[in-house]
Amino acid sequence: MNLDDLTQIKKLDTEKVSQSIELMPDQIRQVIKETNSISLPASFTIKTPSLNKKISQIVVNGMGGSNLGAKIIKSALADKLKLPLNIEPGYALPGYIGKNTLYIISSYSGNTEEPLSTYEEAKKRNAKIVGLTSAGDNRLGRLMKKEKIPGYIFSPEYNPSKQPRLGIGYTFTGIALILFKAGALKINLKELNDIISYLEIETKKLKPEMNAKNNSAKKIALELYGKRPTLVAGEFLAGNIEVLRNQMSENSKQLPNYLTLPDLNHFAMEGLAFPAEGKKNAIFLFFNSELYSPQLRIRNQLTKKVVKKNNIKTIEYSLKSDTKLKQALEFMQLGSWITYYLGLLNGVNPVEIPWVDWFKKELK
Repeated sequence: MNLDDLTQIKKLDTEKVSQSIELMPDQIRQVIKETNSISLPASFTIKTPSLNKKISQIVVNGMGGSNLGAKIIKSALADKLKLPLNIEPGYALPGYIGKNTLYIISSYSGNTEEPLSTYEEAKKRNAKIVGLTSAGDNRLGRLMKKEKIPGYIFSPEYNPSKQPRLGIGYTFTGIALILFKAGALKINLKELNDIISYLEIETKKLKPEMNAKNNSAKKIALELYGKRPTLVAGEFLAGNIEVLRNQMSENSKQLPNYLTLPDLNHFAMEGLAFPAEGKKNAIFLFFNSELYSPQLRIRNQLTKKVVKKNNIKTIEYSLKSDTKLKQALEFMQLGSWITYYLGLLNGVNPVEIPWVDWFKKELK
């Protein structure tokens, strides 16, 4: 597969995946414009002093692509969160969820059975339930209208592929603004608008029309092709490598491992020795940032040396922008393009998820 051959690309990308990635800044912009449509009851916020004790934690229940935005928020905006944020995907509610929990049911399709199945139990525990879903006739949308559940229903006009993992601009910004409205997240909307402009400039450098010699996403995809990748990042970028793991699995049909710094330094380095024959297909992709804490920057460099000393190939990418949120969204956009091109190299349509589709049919 020649990543500079637009004819070949169009033959594989039949569902406008590249357009969805390119339109990610417009997804974010749309949600910001529709901020006023997100309204929460006073008891769902911590803005009023008399209500400060009403909410003590935030929990997001979303599966796959529907919780990717929350993962980025949890790490990239950790220092802006005023309450603990946990992501609890699945059928069961942890025992700590109760009347002081802001419980966000996130389902891009509106029909995801796991988070929807928790609604009655969350209601019984008097959790403060908020919904996030796309427009259309879906279960969560109907439930929100019937039960008068507050939240945000968006029209995904800038995600022509219709895949939740490619509508991450909606879920990231939607959850961020729900938390902003609840007074649980400090976010600068002007900064977010400035980031949109930056992403629009950057995505032009990553589009299929930009040749591989000058396209960072194509270069990285070519390095990862035919390999078993391990993704490495830390601190405020930890959520991004989880997102990249999900998108690489679905867009590229290639399953990577991911490790976070500094935690990996306390266990993973000893696991590099064996099996020796597996090393020829292994590759580590490190994401560098000048915004890491000084000690983590040292750990990042030393970890690369350990991997190399174990005769495993390493590559790296340095984020360029100047704030943590900007770098996280820069990473989010870059990662989507990398997994898109890797899928093309693997000769697959990036939009198709045959095993997920088969599995859902078997569950019925």
